[in-house]
Amino acid sequence: MIQLKTLFKLAPALAIKYFKNKKNQLSWDWFEVWQDAHKKSFTVAKVMRESILNDIRSSLEKALSEGKTFREFSKELKPTLQKKGWWGEQIVVDSKGTAEKVQMGSMYRLKTIYRVNMQTAYQTGRYKTQIDNADNRPYWEYVAVMDASTRPEHAMLNGLVFRYDDPFWKSFYPPNGWNCRCRVNALSDYKMKKTNITANSSEGTLSEDMALISKKSGEYAPVTVYTDPLTGKRIAPDVGWSHNPASGLVD
Repeated sequence: MIQLKTLFKLAPALAIKYFKNKKNQLSWDWFEVWQDAHKKSFTVAKVMRESILNDIRSSLEKALSEGKTFREFSKELKPTLQKKGWWGEQIVVDSKGTAEKVQMGSMYRLKTIYRVNMQTAYQTGRYKTQIDNADNRPYWEYVAVMDASTRPEHAMLNGLVFRYDDPFWKSFYPPNGWNCRCRVNALSDYKMKKTNITANSSEGTLSEDMALISKKSGEYAPVTVYTDPLTGKRIAPDVGWSHNPASGLVD
């Protein structure tokens, strides 16, 4: 099982650069900053004060730079958020006078914030390294963790190989959802021949479906779907994750 500590060895300078280049953006719901916008924006849902967003951002940047575990990250950040009142369930009244109970900070939310940002930053660094080495290793293999926590859809992608420039990677380069732990291995022509691996092509297998974003609003948005040509099973990233977080930034 790949852990975040393993990712600390993967192009950390590129991961840190990617994270530092993001601009702060306040948002109430996670889908207000949509897909590609996350490449250049740092946001945390329900954070509407710049000082709190900066506290979270600084702690993440420190974790990236120093290879801090989630336990270390949360131990340092939690007291700051509690002191500033961004913690626990709170009743919030919107501009229309409607009261709603919402979850601000919690250990679960901190774990999600930590994992999503660390994974995205390091996978972006990994993507840059793989793109730069595409002449030597032009084939990319999708690798899922394959344990009890792995999404069935991600497990179905495990072991699939496409060329680095196949359209598949525009939507399926990891992470492909909240707390996704998948990664990509780059393979050479020699490795492909030695292990008798045949590369796939996504031609005719990619389509688009509409997926529910919010039960509250009833809003839907498009997601990319890969249809396995052998089984006919349809596989899609989580809604809001049908994009390559690094593409366009480091190509």
